[in-house]
Amino acid sequence: MCSIMACCKKDCSEQEIRAALEKTHSRGPDASRVLNTNNGWLGFNRLSIMGLSEEGMQPFLYGNKGTLKSTDVNMPQDAELALVCNGEIYGFRPLKEELIAKGYAFISGSDCEILPAMYKEYGTDMFRMLDAEYALVLYDAKTGAYIAARDPIGIRPLYYGTTDDGAYVFASEPTNLMSLVKDIRPFPPGHYFQDGKFICYRDMSDVKAYHDDDLEKISTKIHDLLIEGVKKRLDADAPVGFLLSGGLDSSLVCGIAASLSDKPLQTWAIGMDIDAIDLKYAREVADHIRSDHHEVIISEKDVTDALETVIRVLGTYDITTIRASIGMYLLCKAIHEQSEQRVILTGEISDEIFGYKYTDFAPDAEAFQKEAEKRIRELHMYDVLRADRCISANSLEARVPFGDLDFVEYCMAIDPEKKLNTYGKGKYLLRKAFEKDGLIPENILWREKAAFSDAVGHSLKDDLAALAERSYTDSEFEEGVKKYDHARPFTRESLLYRDIFEKYYPGQSGMVVDFWMPNKSWEGCNVNDPSARVLSNYGDSGK
Repeated sequence: MCSIMACCKKDCSEQEIRAALEKTHSRGPDASRVLNTNNGWLGFNRLSIMGLSEEGMQPFLYGNKGTLKSTDVNMPQDAELALVCNGEIYGFRPLKEELIAKGYAFISGSDCEILPAMYKEYGTDMFRMLDAEYALVLYDAKTGAYIAARDPIGIRPLYYGTTDDGAYVFASEPTNLMSLVKDIRPFPPGHYFQDGKFICYRDMSDVKAYHDDDLEKISTKIHDLLIEGVKKRLDADAPVGFLLSGGLDSSLVCGIAASLSDKPLQTWAIGMDIDAIDLKYAREVADHIRSDHHEVIISEKDVTDALETVIRVLGTYDITTIRASIGMYLLCKAIHEQSEQRVILTGEISDEIFGYKYTDFAPDAEAFQKEAEKRIRELHMYDVLRADRCISANSLEARVPFGDLDFVEYCMAIDPEKKLNTYGKGKYLLRKAFEKDGLIPENILWREKAAFSDAVGHSLKDDLAALAERSYTDSEFEEGVKKYDHARPFTRESLLYRDIFEKYYPGQSGMVVDFWMPNKSWEGCNVNDPSARVLSNYGDSGK
């Protein structure tokens, strides 16, 4: 991960930018640099992943068809463009060769270095060309304009707000903006910003038509596209590690990666000290793929002690996100402290595409599809946010193979009639796609889904709920929820999280649209707890 900032007005001070950047030092602990564009400021904290040399440091400066040596504070007179980017550009080498053939010159091995040249060559059409997870801000010295953009899923974070005099400020996290703008909002995924307008260049939730592939072809496409998605994300100049919960999604990522690697993977799992549901399954997968496996055991004290830090790091009050983040944050903390791994592959986004326990209650295929589209649009505020913050807060970089654009585009266009759970097993299509490979144990491939926060240990959720119960009397709870109009808390646990959130992000609840809950309009889903554990079909998932 890296951290980027842009203040699009002249009277922002260097001291303000440096102070704001320092708040996300963990995203880029290797180096920090700010640039006065003469019409505002760009800032960058670096976590070195691709192109580890000094020449890969940002902001990237471009002039006369080539990258110029980066500089701190003042933009050179011969620089036409300046860019900061937190991202991974997959397949950048062929793009780089095409640009070199057109006369462009580069000075580092960084994937992001090609972006100013791409803008010079293609303008904003470049965003449609990128197979990438990224957030960027570019300054065009000739026009004095700032252009910002974010990947179509929103894997990489970007937020914005305006100053009292209407100038835009962009940054990787809300905490960078708290002292600079009044209202903070997430930058919409799949959009670019230009001349005060947000323009959609790719909407992954907008499915124009379903393809008519039969089950055999669907299985082949899911299989091949996911393997390619994992393969792309193994390309790094820094050591790579893997989160392994023992569930289907992370196990498939690890199984595919192991089949593509010539040395053992470094896999990591976490569990509670008294009821770690998934540790045994993770260990089984690790044995199968012969990884170098690491286990982290946590206690009730670890969970409750981490709560406030996790909410501050996340910038959310959402119950599901916070519960699931406790274990992930502590696991990534252990990875940072105990290893040299800096790139982490994880298994998010599968549920939103193929369905989760509550989508078994979808009344029909159309409702299933609409729900999937809604979840894909909002992912950047929930599971994707969780993966980014838990990992980046510990100076690691997240990569999400299930978020591969080709994979998501194909799978979202599968006829939802084929995705409905008429097979007696959720995510049947994904499981079926890999039943012949033997990449993971068969019982893991067909194992029931368990919620991550529950799978770390049922006691994790219970410990948090017990803490919340102790925190408020009945009257304190009744009065406490009245403080909030937007996304009003409805349990003591949700009130506790919201109160902690407001301590660090007062008045900024609009950064998250609402609570990530089952669709309460569906029969069987009108519940007041987001855990799938409360649904009637949870069954053996937590065993």
